[in-house]
Amino acid sequence: MEKDTVLILSGGIDSTTLLYEYQDKIALAVSFHYGSNHNDKEIPFAEYHCNRLGIKHITIPLSFMKDYFQSSLLQGADAIPEGNYDDENMKSTVVPFRNGIMLAIAAGFAETNGLHRVMMANHSGDHAIYPDCRPKFVDAMGKAIEAGTYEGITLETPYTNLSKADIVKRGSSLGIDYTQTWSCYKGKEIHCGKCGTCRERKEAFALAKLADATQYEE
Repeated sequence: MEKDTVLILSGGIDSTTLLYEYQDKIALAVSFHYGSNHNDKEIPFAEYHCNRLGIKHITIPLSFMKDYFQSSLLQGADAIPEGNYDDENMKSTVVPFRNGIMLAIAAGFAETNGLHRVMMANHSGDHAIYPDCRPKFVDAMGKAIEAGTYEGITLETPYTNLSKADIVKRGSSLGIDYTQTWSCYKGKEIHCGKCGTCRERKEAFALAKLADATQYEE
C-alpha cells in the first residue's frame, strides 16, 4: 500500500489509534503545539509512537493561538472545568477553528510532499462540543482542501461516526498501550481524573469493557 497520507497526530487515544490502524498509508504525522495546557504532555507520546512505527513526525508551533485566541485550554490548569464531557461543561475549552487551521496546514504539507490524503481522528463524542469536529464541517473542509490543491487532496475522517469506546476497542485489538497516550486537559504530571476529558477516557474503557491502566489523581 502506498504511503500517501498526512495524519494530524495529537498523542491522544483517538489519533494514536488512527496512526496504528492506518500505519501502512501514513507517510507523515504532524503535531501542533498551540500553547495548550497539555501539549507538552501529549506531543512526546506522538513522537514515541511514530518512532516505534518508523513514521516521520514533525511538530509545528502555533504560538499565535495562545497569544490571540480565547479558550480555557490556553489559560492554565485551573481554568479547565471539571465534570462531564458535555457541551455546556466543556464549551470553554473550544479553541476557535483549531481543526480548520491544522487541516489547512496539513493540506499544505501534503501538497508540498506529493501526498494525496489528510487524516484527522475526530469522533462522534466531539460533535456536540466542537463545531470543527462535526460532519458538516468535515464535509465542507474536505471540499475546500480538494478544490484548493492542484492534486485534489482528500480529507479522510474514518472515526467521525464512532464513539470513543469503539475507538478503544479497535486500538486494543491492535495491541496499543494506551498508558502511552494523553487525554487530561489540565496537563499536570498525571491525569487528574476529574476534568471532562479524563471522565470521557474512563467512560470509554468502561463501555468497551476493557481495563483502564491510566494513572489518575482520583
